[in-house]
Amino acid sequence: MFNPAEFPTPTLVSVNGVELEVFETGQENAGNPIVLCHGWPEHAFSWRYQMPALAAAGYHVIVPNQRGYGNSSRPVDVADYSIDLLSGDLIALLDHYGYEDATFVGHDWGANVVWGLTLLHPNRVKKIINLALPYQARTEKPWISFMEEFLGSDNYFVHFNRQPGVADAVLDEKTSQFLRNMFRKNVPPSPPEPGMMMINLARAEVPQGDPLMSYDELAVFVSAFEGTGFMSSINWYRNLDCNWQILADVDPIIQKPALMIYGDRDVIPKSENLSDFVPKVDVISLDCGHWIQQEMPDETTRTMLQWLEHDSAE
Repeated sequence: MFNPAEFPTPTLVSVNGVELEVFETGQENAGNPIVLCHGWPEHAFSWRYQMPALAAAGYHVIVPNQRGYGNSSRPVDVADYSIDLLSGDLIALLDHYGYEDATFVGHDWGANVVWGLTLLHPNRVKKIINLALPYQARTEKPWISFMEEFLGSDNYFVHFNRQPGVADAVLDEKTSQFLRNMFRKNVPPSPPEPGMMMINLARAEVPQGDPLMSYDELAVFVSAFEGTGFMSSINWYRNLDCNWQILADVDPIIQKPALMIYGDRDVIPKSENLSDFVPKVDVISLDCGHWIQQEMPDETTRTMLQWLEHDSAE
């Protein structure tokens, strides 16, 4: 387990009309940046195991709490969390450090942002490593309508959009219990319960599976979300149809070298046509659930470094 006291002290960086709380290591490796992008409901602390190893391998490791999270800015308007603004924050972060491009790593929602960033600003992306969430091809109809048709109104993506504020309030009331129940591993497979998954998790008295992290580690996430509430981070979901519009006329093919890391026990399905949209992709699967880099930190870090070294050698 990781001692939270060993996590780097952050700085606040003004970019793109907001302030981002940024954690760094390997500053002595200026000129070789790698930017790590967390998912939901997470925090830069999610990358605590990878940061020292990447710095030791010669990278300047830059890990922001993205807008809506931690001590970064939390704009009020839902529209302030669209993919052009989220990716624009990362581009502005590169500008702040004086970098033309960087390797970007994303997990969960962070992966979605990295895919979108690469579509919108391909010249600023050197390589991609994404965890858990494969490239999401643009559907014929807007994403939320598409999900509602196939997955129903209780799907949490749909619920977040169709019933704004309802889940946010439940998660705010049950923050500690929700995150305790969310961050688990070795969760036995079970049929979906009726109702909305995230609300069910927040209200469940008994967690499934095993704890993903120590009490002290979990306390970092709990403290962060008790301070921010959940609405600003859930607003990322409320821009999916806006993102669908933004990407309408963008070339959907990603030409950058990419590594996709799946967890074999993750509930997110693997892509059946990933290489159609990301022709230079390598795919690795690890025997874990959704929280890949926290559940199997050593294996994840080793996989990342081996791929980066191999790709650089080609």
